[in-house]
Amino acid sequence: MLLLAAALLLSVHAPVAAQSAEPVSVPLWPAGAPGSEAHRGEPERIENTYVHNVHAPSLTVYPAAPGHANGSAVIVVPGGGHHMLVWINEGVGPAKALNRYGVTTFVLKYRLAREPGSTYAIEREATADLARAVRWVRSHAAEYGIDPARIGVMGFSAGGELVSLVADNPLPAMPAMDAIDRASARPDFQILIYPGPLGTPARLPAGAPPAFLAAGSLDACCTPPVMTLYTQLRNAGVSAELHLFADTDHGFNLGTKSERISILHWPDRLADWMSDGGWFRSRTPTKP
Repeated sequence: MLLLAAALLLSVHAPVAAQSAEPVSVPLWPAGAPGSEAHRGEPERIENTYVHNVHAPSLTVYPAAPGHANGSAVIVVPGGGHHMLVWINEGVGPAKALNRYGVTTFVLKYRLAREPGSTYAIEREATADLARAVRWVRSHAAEYGIDPARIGVMGFSAGGELVSLVADNPLPAMPAMDAIDRASARPDFQILIYPGPLGTPARLPAGAPPAFLAAGSLDACCTPPVMTLYTQLRNAGVSAELHLFADTDHGFNLGTKSERISILHWPDRLADWMSDGGWFRSRTPTKP
């Protein structure tokens, strides 16, 4: 009886697992990304699960289970110092973890400005890739059962820099190439996990979306910018939550390899924040 009671308790509090499906990759620019014409057709390269040589930015889609989806979406932006993408630990893993809460996720492959021989710039091509990703998801929201007003971005390290550049700073003015470019690139919420310093201090904190920020207290690179950004958002009246984990350095990912209980459970703090913000709440059907 005790085992049965425990099983029932877990079934009430544990999120329903998303149905497994083969992920699909979609190009952000079907005719080729602006500025990548010289590299059109070059294949990506994978070394030890890390992705290199990205010239055709794309989104890999991880839908939430149909009976469990709540209408929210998150674009996951892996880190890697802008010279590679940490595809599994900071891309696919977080995407699947969010699926369990009914969130449809999209993992972004963006152009790498610091890869040897690259002609790209972080604040030009890489930022444009994330801005286009937000516009793409918003433009295709109906196809995935997504509320176009509930699209978030989640970035790790270098990916966190891109999140801040898109969410907390003005985007460079660019001519619209198609209908997607006319959609808003502003995310509805932002999640920054040990983000790098680019984009901070923010130049547009008053217009920023609600934010969840986390870093390790020993992270010389990324603790100062995350504290600066949090202070800016707080002073601007933006809803923001900051977690600094003691005796923790950079790159703790989802915390599965850490011996620290606080790091093992940091995704729970994110889930709490998303739940409090209403991002897990199913949409109210529109009355005819």
